[in-house]
Formats: sequence, C-alpha cells, structure tokens
Amino acid sequence: MPVSTHPRTAVRATLVAAALVLVTACSGGDDKPAAKATTEATPDASRDAATLVRANPFTGLAAEKGLPDHPSFLVKIENTDAGAPQYGLSQADLVVEELVEGGLTRLAAFFYSQTPSKVGHVRSTRTTDIALVKPTGGQLIASGGAGVAVRRIKAAGVDFHSEDTGNLTLTHDPNKRAPYDRLLDLEAHAAKYTSAKAAVPPPYLSFGPTPTPGTRKATAFSVRFSAGSATRWQFGSGHYRRLNGHAQKGKDFTPDTVLVLHTRQADAGYRDPAGNPVPETVFTGTGKATVLSGGTSLDARWSKKNASAPLRLVAGGKPVTLKPGKVFIELVPQGAGGVSVTAR
Repeated sequence: MPVSTHPRTAVRATLVAAALVLVTACSGGDDKPAAKATTEATPDASRDAATLVRANPFTGLAAEKGLPDHPSFLVKIENTDAGAPQYGLSQADLVVEELVEGGLTRLAAFFYSQTPSKVGHVRSTRTTDIALVKPTGGQLIASGGAGVAVRRIKAAGVDFHSEDTGNLTLTHDPNKRAPYDRLLDLEAHAAKYTSAKAAVPPPYLSFGPTPTPGTRKATAFSVRFSAGSATRWQFGSGHYRRLNGHAQKGKDFTPDTVLVLHTRQADAGYRDPAGNPVPETVFTGTGKATVLSGGTSLDARWSKKNASAPLRLVAGGKPVTLKPGKVFIELVPQGAGGVSVTAR
C-alpha cells in the first residue's frame, strides 16, 4: 500500500470522500456517463484513499491507524548490567547506541508509534544527542545532564525534559540503586503533550519498497566500541537479535536493519564524577558505514550536513534505500571501533 510521510492535513476526510465519490461514479450500473462527477473528483482522485495512509517516519511502515498526536520522544537508557533489565525497548521505533565515558555505551531510543508506561532505566544526556534529536523536532528525555551539556542542548533549541529541569517526572525502582533506578511512564508523559496540531517528524532515513541489496552474507557480527565494549548480533527469522543485550527477557528491540556508522570522537569538555573524560560523538560530516539487513551486509558511506539535517547513505555513488522496518544505529568511533562479520 502506498504511504506518505507528509504532515497531517485538515482535508483528510474530504480526500477520502472524494475518492469514494469517484469509485461510486465509476462502478455504478447507470447507462448515463458520470462525466460531471468524474471531472469534479479528478483533482483528488490522483490521491486515492490508499495514499492517505501515512508512514511512520522512523520505520517507513504504513501507519494504518494514523500517526499519533504527540511529538516523538528520544529517551536515554542505561546499557550496562547496573541498569538491567532495560524496559520498553521492544516498543521503540528506532534505537541508537553511542559511546560514553569509560569505554561504555548508552542507548538513545526513539518512541513515537507507541508510548510504554514503563521505560528505563533512564540516564543522563550527552552532547551527542543534539544531532540525534534535532532532525525530528521532538523531545529529548533524560534523568539530567552535566551543566556544560545541558547548556549546549538548550542553546541548540532542543526541547529537553529531565528531572533537573523540573519538567519531567520519574519514579524510582526499589530494586536499583541511584543513578540506575530511574523509570519513566512515557504514556502519562506523552498525554501532557497531545495536540491535534502536533507536527509529524520528517523521515529519519530513506525507506522504500525496493531496498538496496547487500553484497555479502552476514548472519552474525560484532560491533566494537572500545577494548572492553562490543555488541554481538545474530540474524534469524528476518530480524537481528542482540546476544549480549540487557533488555527485559523476551522484550528486546529486534531490528530489521542495523547500521554501523564510523564517527569522529571529540572531547565534550567535561569529566564524569569518577574523573573520566566524556567523549562526544560528532554525528555530522561523513564516514564509512556498513548496512546489515536480511542476513547480508553492504559497504556504504554516511553523511549528515549539520545537526538538523537528515542522515543520508550512499553506496557505489547511489543513494541507499532501506527496507521499511525497525533500525538500530551503532555510532562506533573511527579507529577504535569497527564491525566483524561472520558469513554462514
């Protein structure tokens, strides 16, 4: 079914009605030609009822029940044993893994089509998140953040929500110790920002019915962020599964596509409480990329003109089109990070 990622319009009902008028006029048994009805319906007929189905901007999948009347939410989630289990990931639309201090990683999960009542465990923001959330115009949600990071995030015009800023309510998991104990009721939070005028985010990636094929088999692979941190993946039944993830049992994010993007690392300009320098992933510019989908891999290049610009992928000089579905983006550091692929 054709899908559109254009914003909502007030004429949706009018267009559907016009399409129905046209169908009725063309299928009736009346001997008289329905020229007038057909002529009047023609301007809208080219956009029949099927084209009115919107596409989820994070997955490219048809939103048969329509798009939500709230912004998208990018939530920062702990990605170590200390914060396990991770809640709500299976209901995310798109997930990003980024490097933080100490060679560890953290997840940034986009929620749009679903807003779980339990998401977490929620952690602090990083300046890397600016370029992740800016293209969507949505909210960035975290437990808090260093003063340096928060000032930059606000200066960038990001709609930031945290306990520290007083515009976010988090609960505490009694089975966890701070700072790994914060949980978010995203369903309740989203209800505060519901509006019929809510803007639909632009497409985050380029999806299409004819995805760019891979060139090599790749049924298993490992994505290395540092000497002590790597994410292992296995392909099966059309999806990818993390072999060493921290999600609630049976409720992990299982993407159709994994993108490994090699990114430049910079110093964020501050240290964590333990004295570790905090890195910043520079998610602008260009770099090498590996597209893993359908049990195959494809070498490509990624580019992003600025923090607000969309992410582009090119292979062999041609734009890469992704299969509609869930995507996991791995932002690995150039030089120190990489991907090791196993073909079977």
